[in-house]
Amino acid sequence: MQSVEIKDLVKVYGSQKALDNVSININKGEIVGLLGPNGAGKSTLMKILTAYIPATSGLVLVNGKDVDEFPLEIRKKLGYLPENNPLYLDMYVKEYLSFVLKMYPHKFDVKVRVEEMIKLTGLGREQNKKIEALSKGYRQRVGLAQALIHDPEILILDEPTSGLDPNQLVDIRKIISELGRDKTIILSTHIMQEVEAICNRVIIIDKGKIVADDKTENLSKLIGSEMRFKVEFKESIIKAKLLHMDFVQSAEQKEGNIWIINSKDNNDIREDIFKFAVDNHYNVLSLSQDESSMEEVFQKLTNI
Repeated sequence: MQSVEIKDLVKVYGSQKALDNVSININKGEIVGLLGPNGAGKSTLMKILTAYIPATSGLVLVNGKDVDEFPLEIRKKLGYLPENNPLYLDMYVKEYLSFVLKMYPHKFDVKVRVEEMIKLTGLGREQNKKIEALSKGYRQRVGLAQALIHDPEILILDEPTSGLDPNQLVDIRKIISELGRDKTIILSTHIMQEVEAICNRVIIIDKGKIVADDKTENLSKLIGSEMRFKVEFKESIIKAKLLHMDFVQSAEQKEGNIWIINSKDNNDIREDIFKFAVDNHYNVLSLSQDESSMEEVFQKLTNI
């Protein structure tokens, strides 16, 4: 079942086209990473999806209902954590979460639900403080708790781990992954490792257009990169000797005796490398296919 359907979406600010005929379908249970350079149109897309701003043209459906026709009803089903995370700093954590929950139609006991969110987001030690006294990382946790407190069907997170330390990153990523079992999650981030750790699908937007949309593990194939292999020899090897092999396109030495070898004609050359080593009395300590990193894919698709 499709939770979000976006068709031919256009948003124009003056003479600038922020979104240019964007079409996306997102199903329930997907955790989608939304990537793009600054100014690519990510935040504009999320603001339209949350009925915060109108589109110039196109169609946005959430659970089959038009965002323009049913904005209030759709907002009830959404949880939204914006990048700047606006909070009432003079309120206490518990007080603020209770206030947010009471704004939504809900089936919860307020006190019990607030306690659940505090436990889920790891706010236990800070729950009796004013929000202004919290670190940036804990303010992000409060923002995540408010986005979740009414049990939304769709969760939209704009840079949700901004300001978190490494331990907090692990905790929040785990929470998001678990939530993705029964919710639709759209996650905008600049942290490529976050996409690889959390998302099962990636959408890359550049200059208002979708330039990639695929499963996370398939992204490296989209840029048509050469097959390349990481091999560590026990002995030192002269580069010219590697390049002399018919099946090698290029070779680059890394630290020590580790080499990155690109194959000709996109072939799997692992067997050839082993044969080369045996014929020349070299010892191979390790050999693996070296795929393009998420950063490389992003840079190539967005022409950076």
